[in-house]
Amino acid sequence: MKRFTPLLAVCLLVAPLCAQSRYVRTAGKHLVDPDGKKLILRGTNLGNWLVPEGYMFHFEGGPQSPREIETLINQLVGPEEAKRFWRRYRETYITRDDIQYLKRIGFNTIRIPFHYKFFVDGKEGFALLDRVIEWSREAGLYVILDMHCAPAGQTGTNIDDSWGWPWLFESPEAQARTIDVWKRIAARYRDNTTVIGYDLLNEPIPHFPRLAIYNERLEPLYRRITAAIREVDSNHVIILGGAQWNSNFKVFGPPFDKNVMYTFHKYWTAPTQEVIQEYVDFRDKYNVPIWMGESGENKDEWIAQFVKTLESNEVSWTFWPYKKMDATSSIVSFARPAHWDEIIAFAKLPQGTGDAEKLIAARPSIQISRMALSDLLERIRFSNCRPNNGYIEALGMRVPPMQTR
Repeated sequence: MKRFTPLLAVCLLVAPLCAQSRYVRTAGKHLVDPDGKKLILRGTNLGNWLVPEGYMFHFEGGPQSPREIETLINQLVGPEEAKRFWRRYRETYITRDDIQYLKRIGFNTIRIPFHYKFFVDGKEGFALLDRVIEWSREAGLYVILDMHCAPAGQTGTNIDDSWGWPWLFESPEAQARTIDVWKRIAARYRDNTTVIGYDLLNEPIPHFPRLAIYNERLEPLYRRITAAIREVDSNHVIILGGAQWNSNFKVFGPPFDKNVMYTFHKYWTAPTQEVIQEYVDFRDKYNVPIWMGESGENKDEWIAQFVKTLESNEVSWTFWPYKKMDATSSIVSFARPAHWDEIIAFAKLPQGTGDAEKLIAARPSIQISRMALSDLLERIRFSNCRPNNGYIEALGMRVPPMQTR
């Protein structure tokens, strides 16, 4: 029979705290790593992977949301072939080589934007996330999971694949579905120490005046989602973005969870202290961490200045995005596929079946469409990407060789 010693009693008392220390968590104004050391996040977003965006394919004036882009691909090669294309796309766009490269650059974190639809039944979505999270663990990177597209949409714009209005805030059914998806994700990853936490809604409620009516509904929804997550997961950080594209923290009262971080996004502003001061003040007032979850899409000089501003305030950051087509405002880029300009030209035309004859006459042939999409699947491979060294250096990171295994 084992003797119950005072030391054993102490160990039993602190066991919950020891278990918690396996995870990144909040401690006052900062995140801390499992050893209790201050952790400043420096990383990138895996945009255009699980949430395709039209501008990243150069579809200016054409389809922008995931649904619209999927419709275009259906038109080009038919729905069955399109389904096979998208599965291969998701398998190819982010691989172990991409994750290892991000570690060699010097990042410590990746943010993964996702569409809720992949987690309704969860089969493909969890298979993809499990793989990338494991590669990240292997590389020594942390992961933040970001619901970019919520049921019914939290913005009403292309970025959440919605129907022209933030119907999430009008629909009890969509809110219940959002809560269910987050609870399912949290149950899956509650014991995973590579995952830092859950970014509940990306950029909710645009700045359009008519939508300000939903500001007061945001934090109550966050509370409900958080309560559901806490039923299954007490380990991970809850991350809350402000209204008006994550910029408005006035919608928040005092923190309602002990392990919470607040996130803001900033695009096309001055890269100065004045731009982030209100968020620094919020951090100081409530003694909670803040995180700049998205910024970028700008010149290297601007990026470098904004990084300097963030670093001088010890603000964590993940810039947008990791990979894009034919661009310099990303970490890596891939060339336009063969015949892509023909795809772009067709994408700009008014779509629909109202004037089918005109569309059929203007469309690329099925053979050309297949060639373009097949070439796209080759171009997006890590081995065929090129680094944007100026962008990488502007982030204060290293420029490693584009080696593969």
